[in-house]
Amino acid sequence: MNSSSNSFFDSTFITKNQQVYLPILEEKKVELFIKREDLIHPFVSGNKFRKLKYNLLEAKKLKKKAILTFGGAYSNHVVATAVAGKIAGFKTFGVIRGDELGKNLKETIKENATLREAQNHGMKFHFVSRELYRQKTSFGFIEKMKNKWGDFYLIPEGGTNSLAITGCKEILTNEDSEFDYICSSVGTGGTISGLINSVKKHQKTIGFNALKGNFLKDEINQFVKRNKNWSLQKEYHFGGYAKYNEELIRFINKFKKETSIQLDPIYTGKMMFGIFDLLEKNNFLEGTKILAIHTGGIQGIEGFNQKLTSKNELIIEL
Repeated sequence: MNSSSNSFFDSTFITKNQQVYLPILEEKKVELFIKREDLIHPFVSGNKFRKLKYNLLEAKKLKKKAILTFGGAYSNHVVATAVAGKIAGFKTFGVIRGDELGKNLKETIKENATLREAQNHGMKFHFVSRELYRQKTSFGFIEKMKNKWGDFYLIPEGGTNSLAITGCKEILTNEDSEFDYICSSVGTGGTISGLINSVKKHQKTIGFNALKGNFLKDEINQFVKRNKNWSLQKEYHFGGYAKYNEELIRFINKFKKETSIQLDPIYTGKMMFGIFDLLEKNNFLEGTKILAIHTGGIQGIEGFNQKLTSKNELIIEL
């Protein structure tokens, strides 16, 4: 691996906190800042950089030549792994949910900006049915992938493992101790676990679930040892992972117009919608300072808008 790849993943990025000024915040006497993790890199941004950093350094240490991971057709994690892998000098392989996508790969790549970007950065794909995808972590499936591609370093779907938690602990700095609440969207639970493990005793962490289900608390408890001062908001998933409605799209567009900050519809849009709904319901005391983590994911909007356009629905303004 070249020195530039090492310097990128050896870096400890300290991202800026941008204050948001909106009438409701002034009315409720609450301060809201957004940690701009999305500005780390166009594709390896936010929690994707944090989760991949120590995994790629570990793969290098183990002298692995390739990375394999999993994801859906619009997975930010998949494209981030492809781009990060290329930066760090690895071959990358992606097991993608949906075998129908592999039947006409040329057409799929043409229509899917996420997979197109991943392929442009050298990732090779293996498309599987949704039924087989559920067995992706089994010994038999992994051995099949090794027979196809050779040895590799395995990164789980969404990137969450103990090394990812280590990376996510680096999101917060000592200066962030001034905040009362740390807010984050929650997918696989890795980012919020790192945050919970690094917040100060006086701080509370709130996670906004991006998908349905009660399993996330158990997932997070695997990685969280000492801090119980956290909670999950389960009312803002808009129907489940990648689900949405026009109210969410309008909120994202309005927020961009008023703050110049782009949110994505899968994670950060739902989190920010939830924060402002809790503000309306007076869940935060006067004088409260909130820090919301922008976990990136902006690259996925192009593909999301393609789906919205095909349904003749309101699109996300970029």
